[in-house]
Amino acid sequence: MKTRYHHAIRLASTSNLTRDAWLQIRQQGIGSSDAAVAIGLSPYKSPLSLWLEKTQRKVPDDLSEKDAVIWGTVLEPVLASVYAERTGKKVRRVNSVLQNTDYPFMLANLDREVLDPAGDGVLEIKTAGYHSAPQWEEGVPVAYQCQVLHQLAVTGHAWADVAVLIGGQDFRIYRIHRDDDKIADLIQREAQFWRCVTDDLQPEPDGSDDAGQALQWLFPRDDGQTVDLSESVEYNALFSELLQLRQNKEETERQESQVKQRLQVALGSATAAVFQQGRITWRKAKDRLVPDLDKLTLEHPEILQQYGKPVLGSRRFLVQPERSES
Repeated sequence: MKTRYHHAIRLASTSNLTRDAWLQIRQQGIGSSDAAVAIGLSPYKSPLSLWLEKTQRKVPDDLSEKDAVIWGTVLEPVLASVYAERTGKKVRRVNSVLQNTDYPFMLANLDREVLDPAGDGVLEIKTAGYHSAPQWEEGVPVAYQCQVLHQLAVTGHAWADVAVLIGGQDFRIYRIHRDDDKIADLIQREAQFWRCVTDDLQPEPDGSDDAGQALQWLFPRDDGQTVDLSESVEYNALFSELLQLRQNKEETERQESQVKQRLQVALGSATAAVFQQGRITWRKAKDRLVPDLDKLTLEHPEILQQYGKPVLGSRRFLVQPERSES
């Protein structure tokens, strides 16, 4: 089949594609929605989590029943029509997973393609809640910029429009022009991640909550053994760094508590205080009734047994510095 893209082929049709088939295709490379994750710029997901999925250690979470995903799917054709009406440009579905011919690990599934006599472009459609509006005030969020640059890298197109509906009524269009320097950097960093997949090398965790959850998933249980790392220069340095960071954190938290308490003294019985740079409030929470579990367990253990539910335990990471002998 003749292609209309400079650097891509049609890898597979997305018409009537099942979820299992879709997941199998995504295992072959990095999709545009994976781009920011792969290079560590996603606020929601870590490279380690993505690596677990791409190496088939973990099945990707099914987000199809999430409200945000449902509404995004429902509104996509509507917003595509609004975009076409406001810009006067024709848009079309691609209905294919595209694969970059120079970098086969780069895949893309476009929301729409924009027809333009001067050169076709990409249309990426987003929906965002009202609370997300500040993220769009200075332009397209970084993670979505990565997504679009990835699409431009795959297709070879020179531009893309990001059409977003914020809060159900604020429709905006942002233009992103092709930047070959940024694309080259993106390709290099994605290639590094993909080598971790093909060589089965676990990426370094990035300190995010998601990476912590991924490690809990990867190593859910301990076996009771003790690993002797006392002769490892690398890991002893890491342990020393951890101790120093914790000491600094404790000191910072103590200083913060002291400043907070001095401000509380200044407020006294007042509810709030204002300053040149903002305000603080100090309100009493409403009284509430909570179950006395100790008493319930003692006097009515059968009720707790009837309405209790098991909670899976997670591994706790405890640090025990060596005590100096006095």
